[in-house]
Amino acid sequence: MADTDTAATPDFQPNGEDTLPQVGMITQYVKDLSFENPNAPAVYQSQVQPQIEVQFNITVNSGEGEVHEVAMKIEVRAIAEGSTVFAVELLYGGLFAARNVPMEQLHPFLYAEAPRLMFPFARRIIADVTRDGNFPPLMLDPVDFAGMYMAQTQQANQLAGSEPAGQA
Repeated sequence: MADTDTAATPDFQPNGEDTLPQVGMITQYVKDLSFENPNAPAVYQSQVQPQIEVQFNITVNSGEGEVHEVAMKIEVRAIAEGSTVFAVELLYGGLFAARNVPMEQLHPFLYAEAPRLMFPFARRIIADVTRDGNFPPLMLDPVDFAGMYMAQTQQANQLAGSEPAGQA
């Protein structure tokens, strides 16, 4: 049997503390859900295909210690002939634990990877609620949260590096 030197392993602490980065989902939940069908029953007589508008907003609230809440707000509006066919607003939350993760790695995880993990569940809720409103289930297309995060980060960096307007 070979001798192992635990002191030579940088991620092992003699007091039993693990210093490896760890992240995990604790739970997911609906924080708020609204479905509006303002023009029923007349809307069911329309033969016009509605235009679907979808907006996403991701917010992060860091709780005590290692727990972070990621909230994904999805707003969907179906509009035909200038009026609302239906509107859905979903605020879907997830609790994530992160231990020994540097902030430069935690931030992209919470704003890109965590929403990617939550999206399939939020997508199903949107599909179910539109179906329950007597419309075809709305299956949202997959979202590139990492691409959105990188674009927003790049835009923020460009704005931070530019001169304020009005100064010469």
